[in-house]
Amino acid sequence: MNDKKQILIILVLIVLSIHYSFAQNPLIRDQFTADPSARVFGDKVYVFPSHDILATKERGREDWFCMEDYHVFSSENLTDWEDHGVIVTQNKVPWVKPNSYSMWAPDCIEKNGKYYFYFPSTAKETLTSGRGFTIGVAIADQPEGPYTPESQPIKGVKGIDPNVFIDKDGQAYMYWSQGNIYVAKLKDNMVELDGEVITIDNLPTKGLKEGPYVFERNGVYYLTYPHVENKTERLEYAISDNPLGPFKVTGVIMDESPTGCWTNHQSIINFKNHWYLFYHHNDYSPSFDKARSIRADKLFFNPNGTIQKVTPTLRGIGISQAANKIEIDRYSKLSEQGTSITFIDTTNTFKGWKTVFNKQNAWIQYNDVDFDKEGIKQVKIKAKSSKGGVVQVNTEGLSGKVIAEINIPATEEWTEITAKINTKSKGIKNLFIQSKTDNPIEIDWITFEQ
Repeated sequence: MNDKKQILIILVLIVLSIHYSFAQNPLIRDQFTADPSARVFGDKVYVFPSHDILATKERGREDWFCMEDYHVFSSENLTDWEDHGVIVTQNKVPWVKPNSYSMWAPDCIEKNGKYYFYFPSTAKETLTSGRGFTIGVAIADQPEGPYTPESQPIKGVKGIDPNVFIDKDGQAYMYWSQGNIYVAKLKDNMVELDGEVITIDNLPTKGLKEGPYVFERNGVYYLTYPHVENKTERLEYAISDNPLGPFKVTGVIMDESPTGCWTNHQSIINFKNHWYLFYHHNDYSPSFDKARSIRADKLFFNPNGTIQKVTPTLRGIGISQAANKIEIDRYSKLSEQGTSITFIDTTNTFKGWKTVFNKQNAWIQYNDVDFDKEGIKQVKIKAKSSKGGVVQVNTEGLSGKVIAEINIPATEEWTEITAKINTKSKGIKNLFIQSKTDNPIEIDWITFEQ
């Protein structure tokens, strides 16, 4: 085999080994993820979540949180997410209790060209830190890893949900929770506390609060955290003119889950002059809220610096390319009647969802599709309908000119059907799909081809 063929084979294998997930909520589509810590490193967004797995009698505690490792994901466009694989796993950390399955919400920060990954877990009972959760650090030369865990956890820290904030003067602060929310300065080595641990006062005293995440904007320090005001966690925030406080409770970022997911956990970033909220929900596991999936939505500020409440969406963030498979079940809007979303396979929810039309003129809207690619001539749809039907496609609103009409044949099997484009679209458009029959029609995805 010559060198060129060897290089080609190697490149193909590299491409095949990379795992991608695509835009829309949830962001990661092939595994459970929770507690997203989003960071901007260079020209990419990196997300460091915890990794939910399903407990068994042999693994973890049944019907409870079960986590044994961490992955890191990255994206240049907030649409295509690459899984860089496992970066830290429980039984390769010297101080973690073996098989504790307690690798909970982490964080990562960069300083002086090194990447410091902070994570909580249950310590071995022989350690001087005693029983229960503590927080350790793993260090890497690049955000994707490989990460090398420190041999001992951070001295003087008991608790979970580490968050590290570096101020403009270079001083690093670590926040964490255990009943209350705490903060302490970090030494320049980023693995030791530098001074006393401060309990952050003036926060709600009734109901659990945890998961601190701090960021700065226009000289204001925002302390964000989940808090159980009623029955489940909602996302709240307090503000200060100093990273050590005192903080003043200011408002709610996101209300309680409408479907009863008990936890939430957040991070907030500015990427290319836009603000985003990362959080989680139990999308793939609606009946068990210990198996969660990370999401992201846009976040906006009022002129006085307060945060506008974020309403969760399925559409999420990022721009979808018309030439990619667009899962319209991650919709922006849908008709009040005749349109519903269900799992394709309830025994394997990672296969995703489908859109079901069962009424004439029922519709669904999917925003931010880029039609800039030249030469798009036809639309393809993966659909099925036991009695057959017709759907119309347009990009200028429900009353706009129809760019394609697709006849769905009568079939019980998923079928890929193509139709010619009547009128070409240009630029970033909102996509509208409308059923023109009362016959039930199921749609998996739609794409546009040359």
